[in-house]
Amino acid sequence: MNEEKENKDVKLDEGTVEEETSLEEAVELQNDDEGEVKESSSSLDELEAKILELKDQLLRTVADSENLRKRLEREKEQTRKFGIANFAKDLLSIADNLGRALDAAPNNEDVKDQAIENLVLGIQMTEQELQKAFDNNNIRKIDPLGEKFDYNFHQAMFEVEETDQEPGTVVQVLQPGYAIDDRILRPAMVGVAANKAEKKNVAVDTTA
Repeated sequence: MNEEKENKDVKLDEGTVEEETSLEEAVELQNDDEGEVKESSSSLDELEAKILELKDQLLRTVADSENLRKRLEREKEQTRKFGIANFAKDLLSIADNLGRALDAAPNNEDVKDQAIENLVLGIQMTEQELQKAFDNNNIRKIDPLGEKFDYNFHQAMFEVEETDQEPGTVVQVLQPGYAIDDRILRPAMVGVAANKAEKKNVAVDTTA
């Protein structure tokens, strides 16, 4: 009887050990699973962070490429517009000389010699062709007689006091200017109507 009871207790102890062992294994498996979940979650966060970083780098690269493309387009346009600026400046003295020659030439009705008339006509045609070449390349002449003085395109050489023009008006053009679009090649050299009120005040102050 006692022997059977002992055997029964032994079996119970073995069963208890097995249950405890199974419980421990289950806990270990649960811990392993939780560790794997945490590790997977951490890996996922790292992966998402890497994706965001790569996306940001891609956007920056695309933006840099677009900015570079626009800058090259602007430089190309500037070169197209102003690439002939230096060459145009060299032609300005030729235009000036042609203008002076025409100013000094006699009027048609005063010309008695056919050779002189042909010479004047040739100078006129040459000036017209040169002006046509300027027009084709957006080179415009600045002849601002009667216009308001603009320091961007005019260079004041002197003031004219005795005039009926508004103060600041260009009353004399010594030399015309030239520009390509809005870029100045040479300012027009001009005389400007003086401000009479300022001149009068200065005179009063001096005598006082």
